[in-house]
Amino acid sequence: MKSATNGTGKVKRFFSFKRKYLTIPYFVFLILFVIIPILIIVFYAFTDTKDDGSLTFSFTALVSFFTSPTKINVLVVSLFFGVMNTLICLLIGYPLAYLLADKKVNKNYVLVMLFVMPMWINFVIRTSATRDLLNFMGIAGGTMPYTATMIGMVYNYLPFTILPLYTTMIKLDQSQIEAARDLGANPFQAFVKNILPQSVPGIVSAAEMVFMPTMSSYVISDTLSEGKLTLFGNIIYLHFSQSMWNQGSFMALIMLALIFIAMFFTRKYRGDDAPQKGAGLW
Repeated sequence: MKSATNGTGKVKRFFSFKRKYLTIPYFVFLILFVIIPILIIVFYAFTDTKDDGSLTFSFTALVSFFTSPTKINVLVVSLFFGVMNTLICLLIGYPLAYLLADKKVNKNYVLVMLFVMPMWINFVIRTSATRDLLNFMGIAGGTMPYTATMIGMVYNYLPFTILPLYTTMIKLDQSQIEAARDLGANPFQAFVKNILPQSVPGIVSAAEMVFMPTMSSYVISDTLSEGKLTLFGNIIYLHFSQSMWNQGSFMALIMLALIFIAMFFTRKYRGDDAPQKGAGLW
């Protein structure tokens, strides 16, 4: 009996030992493609390139950014587009996701797949097709750059709003909703007091998946506005394409800071602290 117990213990220790090695590829990927690139960005953001090509510690990129009205204006416009696109996508995507999650309305996954299918098409091809369609409708980027860009943003990021909301709403506790109605709550009260709080994790996830990509996107704005609208992603790309590594890196660092700030303020809506347990982020 003792030898059998020892054998079982050795087997458990063997498999536990082997499982540790399964995390090695993840940590290698994390170091090579996340940590090291971020450190490189930080390094270039706070250095300056001299005429002889050498790098010295400097706050030139920081001063250049905060003293440039053009860059500040681009940041403000990008924030405006990010907020507006997020709000429009939520206003359109929330009721759609609620209907798709209602088994009385949608009894299969065909309708869900219809909203997912545009994501299978190449991003650049999809944006170019949107530009041609808007030109046919008389909404040309050359004359209406803001409108054309906003339509393109909503079209491209709406699926990223619907999917996390759908994933959350399909897990709604229907017994609570029925109980609220049985106790005399009207549809509006049941929505505000019951459905909306349960769907907060999906709303937060959808907002994160739309807001930051909108700000950092440059293909959509450059294509649909015909170069007449510059967002933060455009100006970062422009600096890197002109070998202005220091200023481009500092603006990329600004983007990272905005991401961390957004994650900090939404951290309480994730995991077990979220209003609805089990409604993970998509």
